[in-house]
Formats: sequence, C-alpha cells, structure tokens
Amino acid sequence: MFTLKRTNSKNPDFIKLVEQLDANLAERDGEDHAFYNQFNSISNLNHTVVLYKDKKAVACGAIKKFDDSSMEVKRMFVPSEERGKGYATKVLKELELWTKELGNTHCILETGKRQPEAIALYEKNGYRRISNYGQYQGIENSVCFEKNVSS
Repeated sequence: MFTLKRTNSKNPDFIKLVEQLDANLAERDGEDHAFYNQFNSISNLNHTVVLYKDKKAVACGAIKKFDDSSMEVKRMFVPSEERGKGYATKVLKELELWTKELGNTHCILETGKRQPEAIALYEKNGYRRISNYGQYQGIENSVCFEKNVSS
C-alpha cells in the first residue's frame, strides 16, 4: 500500500531522498554537477510530494513557480531499488494535479541526457521536448520538456 503526502522542503523524508538524488547526480554529471547543483536548492520549495510504501519514503518530487502559467518540476527521485514500480509516475501525476489546483496550465522541467530513465518517464507521461529554457539555454547535456495539464 502506498500514500502520497503533499508537504514542503522541510520534510525530513524529502530531504533524505534529495540527498540520495544529489549523490546520484554528482556521479552521473561529473564535472558538470556544480553547474546544475546551483539551480537545485530545496531551501524554499513549498510544494513537494513524498510517496510512502508501507510508511517508508520511496519517491519524491517538487514543483515551483516558473512564470504566470507554469510550474517547474524539480527534484524527482526514486532510489534504484524501488524503480520500475510506477512510483515516479504517481508522484508526477500528483505534482501535475497540484499545478492545476494552483491555477497553472503547464508543467515544465529540465533533465539531463545522462538520465535516460528520466527522459523515458517524461515521454511516457505525455511531456514533449521543448527548446532549452532559462539557464539551460545552450547547455548540451540538458533536455527540457513541457506538458499542458489544464485539460
């Protein structure tokens, strides 16, 4: 049995999962990690989701305001031993619902080319590739996506 909890970045389970995410990304990104890490602070995330399986935190994600109609999906993570069970999709769907409830029409996000499982997740869930936005413009390793969540 699983439960989804809407919370914020002060949640200790969210913090623990993000620490695992950061360690994973440091390994994957190598020398590019410092560039990406500067955009991934969790100190002021007010909209985070933690998925619990039998009271154990096994997945997380967050959204933050990007512009007048969009929320940016951030800090999506499922530990390797829990992958392939649909948890990331459940977290993503909850973030999309929350985005809509907050009066926004779109979710946007950035992920890295060295994260093929993340790219597959977003494509499977109806996200379409867009031009790299903001700080990711011109960054070779970045892939950006968008999804209309208003319908």
